[in-house]
Amino acid sequence: MKQHIFPALRLTSISIVVFCGLYSLVILGFAQIAPNKGEGQTVIVNGSVKGFALEGQNFTQDKYFNGRPSAAGKGYDASSSSGSNLGPTNPAYLKQVQDRIDTFLLHNPTVNKAAIPADLVTSSGSGLDPNISVQGALVQANRVAKVRNLSPEQVVSLVNKQIEKPLLGLFGTEKVNVLKLNIALDELKK
Repeated sequence: MKQHIFPALRLTSISIVVFCGLYSLVILGFAQIAPNKGEGQTVIVNGSVKGFALEGQNFTQDKYFNGRPSAAGKGYDASSSSGSNLGPTNPAYLKQVQDRIDTFLLHNPTVNKAAIPADLVTSSGSGLDPNISVQGALVQANRVAKVRNLSPEQVVSLVNKQIEKPLLGLFGTEKVNVLKLNIALDELKK
């Protein structure tokens, strides 16, 4: 029995030191060289916290760009972050997506259903994605311009200034952070 217990205890002790201690220190080290030292990216405007750049926000007014829908049970609450776990043929999922399409078309009557990017009617795996595709922003530009009495060209220009390029030009796609875009939109008339 000793021949089985002592090696198991040694392996357990080594695993605890490596995976709980050393691994945590390595991750902490990487966080220290990251922006904001791994504390997240708080967006502050005029001394007031407006939100977090890495967490989606719920913008429902027509004067703002809408973000990606949240799958989290309580909206964009990070404590309930999760995907919907509904498959692409699930009737409940299909109804949910159709409801989102109908709502989008109600608020954007000049948009053709085929022009709606998927990221505006489907949630991300975390349910908290703060970004939308460039197409997702541009398809909303006319609505935002009309509500704010701006020219569509002004709004499209603002969207183009907010485009974030892929990491190192290789990893990912171009995207637009909805919170930062909406803050820039509010500052446009100032």
